Amino acid sequence: MKTSTQNTILITGGAGFIGSNLCEYFLGLGHKVICLDNFSTGHRHNLKDFISNSNFKLIEGDIRNSSDCALAVEGVDYVLHQAALGSVPRSINDPITTNDVNVTGFLNMLVACRDAKVKRFVYAASSSTYGDSQGLPKVEDVIGKPLSPYAITKYVNELYAEIFSKTYGLETIGLRYFNVFGRKQDPKGAYAAVIPKFVMQLMNYESPVINGDGNYSRDFTYIDNVIQMNELAITTQKPEAINTVYNTAFGDRNTLNNLVEYLKKYLSEFDPKIADVEIVYGANRAGDIPHSLASIEKAKTILGYNPKYSLQEGLKVAVSWYWDNLK
Repeated sequence: MKTSTQNTILITGGAGFIGSNLCEYFLGLGHKVICLDNFSTGHRHNLKDFISNSNFKLIEGDIRNSSDCALAVEGVDYVLHQAALGSVPRSINDPITTNDVNVTGFLNMLVACRDAKVKRFVYAASSSTYGDSQGLPKVEDVIGKPLSPYAITKYVNELYAEIFSKTYGLETIGLRYFNVFGRKQDPKGAYAAVIPKFVMQLMNYESPVINGDGNYSRDFTYIDNVIQMNELAITTQKPEAINTVYNTAFGDRNTLNNLVEYLKKYLSEFDPKIADVEIVYGANRAGDIPHSLASIEKAKTILGYNPKYSLQEGLKVAVSWYWDNLK
C-alpha cells in the first residue's frame, strides 16, 4: 500500500492474534487504524506496543451491537473484519453464541459498512468451509458440506458478502485462512490453537496430546503471509479481484507428527531437554477434517500473492518469539 496516501482502516477483533498483527503493520505504514474489540478472546497486552500511537484508536465494543458497528465505521476507508469466535470444538459446545457472533455480528458489520459507504470490506473466511470435500488441493469454487457449526457460520459469511456485493454494491473480499500461526497467538485456554499450545507444553516438559495418529495434515500458514494477503486485498484495483474469495495459505501440507518434530527441534536449540519430551496420542476430535491443503493459484494469479514463509521458516521465527514471550 502506498504510504503517501493515509487511509483510515478499521480492524475488528484488533486485539486478537491476527487483528493485532494487522494493526501493527498498517500503523507502521503510516495509516490511521481503528480497533474494535470486546476483549472476549483478544488481549490488551497485544496492543501495548502501539496503544499510544496518535494514529491508533481503540473502541471497546461488540459487533453484536449494531450501534457499536455504526460508530466504528465512521470515516473509515477500509474494513478488515477479523472479529469472530473461532474454534470448531467451541462451536460444537456452544453453537448459539458462535452463530450470534459470527453471523449476526458479521451482518451488523456489513450493514454498517454499506450505510457508511466504506470502500471495501475484507473479511476473515475459513478453510473449514471446504467441509467434507475430499479433493486436494482445495480450490475456491469446489466446497463440500460443513462439518461443524463454526464452518456453517463462516460459509454463511461468504453468502452474505456476495449478496451485499450484488445488491448494494459493497466491495467485499473473503480470505479463507488455513491454520494461521505466529507471534501473539494465545497458548492458553480450552480452545487454544495447536502450535502455541504445544510450544507452551514442550517448554514445560509436558507431553503434547495429538488427536488421532498424527497423520492428519494441515496447510500451516505463518502470520506474515496472512498480512500480505490482507494488504493485497485492500489495495488491488482489478475489477476481477473483487467480490470473491481467496485461499490464504502457503500451499503445502504437513502432518501433526511433522509439526511436533519441528517444534521439538527448534525449541531444543533453546533447551536441549525438550528433545526428550514424549508425545501422547488421543482420540480424533469431532468436526476435524483429515487433510487440508490449499491451492493458492487464484491469489497468485489475480492478486500477485507470493507467500514468504513455509511452515519451517515460520516456526523458526515464531518459536524464538514464543521463547522470549511465553517463558
